[in-house]
Amino acid sequence: MFSAGTDEFVHDQDDEQYYDFISGAAGMLAIAGIGVAAASAYYLSKKPAPTQPPFNLDNQTMVEGPDLIHYSRFSPYGNEMKFMRYLYDDTRTLYDVMPRGSRISNNGPCLGWRADPSSKYQWISYQETMLRAQNFGSGLVALGLKPGPDTLVGVYSQNNPEWVLSEYALYTYSMVVVPLYDTLGPDACQFIINQAEMPLVICENDEKCRSLLKDIPACLKHLVHIKPLSNETIELAKRNGINTLSFHEVETLGNEYKFKPVPPRPEDLSIICYTSGTTGHPKGVMLTHENVIADASAILLHMGDTKPNSSDVMISFLPLAHMLERISHLVLYIGGGAIGFFGGDIRNLMDDMQALKPTITPAVPRLFNRIYDKVQSGLSNSKVKRLLFNAALGSKERDLRRGIIQKNTIWDKLIFKKVQDGMGGRIRLIVVGSAPLAGAVMNFMRCALGCVIVESYGLTECAAPTTLTVNGDYTPEHVGTPIPCCAIKLIDVPDMNYYAASGRGEICIKGTNVFKGYFKDPEKTNETLDKDGWLHTGDIGTFLDNGTLKIIDRRKHIFKMSQGEYIAPEKIESIYIKSQYVAQVFVHGESLKSCTVGVIVPEEESVRHYANQHGISGSLSFLCNIPEIKQLILNEITDFGKKGGLKSFEQVKDIYLHPDLFTVENGLLTPVLKSKRPELRTFFRAQLVDMYRKFD
Repeated sequence: MFSAGTDEFVHDQDDEQYYDFISGAAGMLAIAGIGVAAASAYYLSKKPAPTQPPFNLDNQTMVEGPDLIHYSRFSPYGNEMKFMRYLYDDTRTLYDVMPRGSRISNNGPCLGWRADPSSKYQWISYQETMLRAQNFGSGLVALGLKPGPDTLVGVYSQNNPEWVLSEYALYTYSMVVVPLYDTLGPDACQFIINQAEMPLVICENDEKCRSLLKDIPACLKHLVHIKPLSNETIELAKRNGINTLSFHEVETLGNEYKFKPVPPRPEDLSIICYTSGTTGHPKGVMLTHENVIADASAILLHMGDTKPNSSDVMISFLPLAHMLERISHLVLYIGGGAIGFFGGDIRNLMDDMQALKPTITPAVPRLFNRIYDKVQSGLSNSKVKRLLFNAALGSKERDLRRGIIQKNTIWDKLIFKKVQDGMGGRIRLIVVGSAPLAGAVMNFMRCALGCVIVESYGLTECAAPTTLTVNGDYTPEHVGTPIPCCAIKLIDVPDMNYYAASGRGEICIKGTNVFKGYFKDPEKTNETLDKDGWLHTGDIGTFLDNGTLKIIDRRKHIFKMSQGEYIAPEKIESIYIKSQYVAQVFVHGESLKSCTVGVIVPEEESVRHYANQHGISGSLSFLCNIPEIKQLILNEITDFGKKGGLKSFEQVKDIYLHPDLFTVENGLLTPVLKSKRPELRTFFRAQLVDMYRKFD
């Protein structure tokens, strides 16, 4: 939904479930005999009223001072450096969230899960959630953990009810939750446990417990397991002086002792959310209760009538180790909504959605891109399909321009129904963020799903979102306006030729959602937070004429070419990745060279389709060595580069095709699936040298 580090969650090999229902939608396009006139007549009889924006969409932010600081028009304080801290008097800390949700929902369902793929969702209420969380927290205190924000506890698990029960158990006794990435890996986990001096980690299963027992940090005394452990793991822990208890045992222990809650204060630390950089150890982002509540409150105020309510159900599948999913949960609980968890296997996500029938889901740009590409691929061989699809899309795009979002047109029934049903059939709101999304893709998804899709931008360091698009503004390719808990300004980046006075610069954020610093790392804190409290994001943005923010570049990872020009490889990669033939891309340059080169992992399905049409067969490894295939991809990405405004010196002059994906497991991606550029340079050193040798 919001924060950097979540858009890459969906793996290539796990996309097939999405493809299946999208392919079905494409198949519906073959229905013949449906005329545009009939569709228009049906539409006119059902025509809904356009969305009424909260203010003039030509002027969406307030701007003040010589620094051109942009403020939210939703701010209750006007355009002054005073930011929203909370929306509801009874919800000022994360401990307050569940009681409010219980009251708003009349103790409705809170957490849901399925025992297996064939069963229905089962639920526990808000009151039961709070009781179990308090019992679990009381059990932790009985084990010797001291209530208060100096006690840090790790959670190492996929999304499930126990994750949430653990989190709110810690808040009940003013302790701090430290999420561990599901794919972070043992080395980084050991570093985090040591740095945070954790006495206890809550682990999902035997595998995760064993990974922590390979090199046990001296501070670690207890492992609490959600699923059963093998006898071998229990014995291994015992031999190393580690106490193991089941989640249920800790709950039972807490129920016996019934320690009184120790509620936190707004200024207390609530979360240390470690972000995985491309180099070095992960950094622990310190967020207080006020930071997180301010951000969630501002989102709710900004969303207006579309905000979550007690009738909403959200599916939880993006990692709870990241602030994107955490904020998604929080706004649902504040509104009294329910959270249903996916079964743990992303390949079965569509089955989970069809069983749960959610009304809200966070999403990631990569998912939208893959759906869009699959649909386009399904249309390539049929003029009839293409004709009907274009008619359907054109009709609904005209609705969008009039501010109309709906899914009851004849096009929805005949063309887009499979898409909608594949996600449960009830989706009304999606919040997407963390990476730029092409306008054509956003328009398609809004039309196909017939629901409100809001774009956002933010970082873990500001509790996730900083901007959201305004309800009623359905123009794509921007990330909206600042939310009411913060303000944004742009600053000069001379080495990239960006100047705030010209409307372009590095995005800086200030507000009640901005973090307090990196845990035990004052040097990196001072690099990111200036003396006036502005968070320097490293992202380059521009404010459009209507006051909305557009992300245009990235400050990090720039390098200087031999002719003196600066190159931002991530900008180039973000353009090349739009090609149907590109699954992953790594752009490289050197200060002694005058051009860039690239490594591309081809999109296998598209490459095979081209190869089959031209009488070429073989494995993907074989196809990667066919000159015709290489030239096809090089020509296409060069065309995309021209259309995307790349200068000649930015375009790669040669590429190497690699058949295997960059992954966390092979060390080429971070746990949030961002490219590890130093490792990629090392891994492909021979190929990079070989490509540059051609230009010597």
